[in-house]
Amino acid sequence: MTKHIAVYPGSFDPITYGHLDIIERGLEVFDEIIIAVARNSEKRSLFSTAERISLIEEALDGDPRVSVDTFDGLLVDYVVSRGARVILRGLRAVSDFEYEFQIAQMNHNLKSEVETLFMMTSVPYGYLSSSIVKEVAGLQGPVETLVPPVVRKALAGKFGKPEND
Repeated sequence: MTKHIAVYPGSFDPITYGHLDIIERGLEVFDEIIIAVARNSEKRSLFSTAERISLIEEALDGDPRVSVDTFDGLLVDYVVSRGARVILRGLRAVSDFEYEFQIAQMNHNLKSEVETLFMMTSVPYGYLSSSIVKEVAGLQGPVETLVPPVVRKALAGKFGKPEND
């Protein structure tokens, strides 16, 4: 029996409950999901690649159906190298669609055997992004409903806010 594997790429700086929502729901469709943390030197990250991987692994609590990896270069090449055929992407709003559609079309042009599956984020997370989380945390705002406890603690460490757990 063929295993249905999807690659869920992103910067995950940091992982949020919105990301976890896509992963959990994606596991209802796929046998395995590979979270591919992009190493993007042009993007200034709050967390190092190693920190992001560690936070993701802790947030997933050892689910054997999910693995975490990093990649450089073309995403479609990485997807094929991992034996997957699907790129899983979460959409929050119509504004996400235009950009994601262009990327999906280019990826399909580069490797026609790789498909992109868009999954709408659940309603409670429609506004949520890593950028918003970092902004709120940086201004000492509450992020309990936005990120798992391990991420909340890491954000508090980055922004010098004492943990209240």
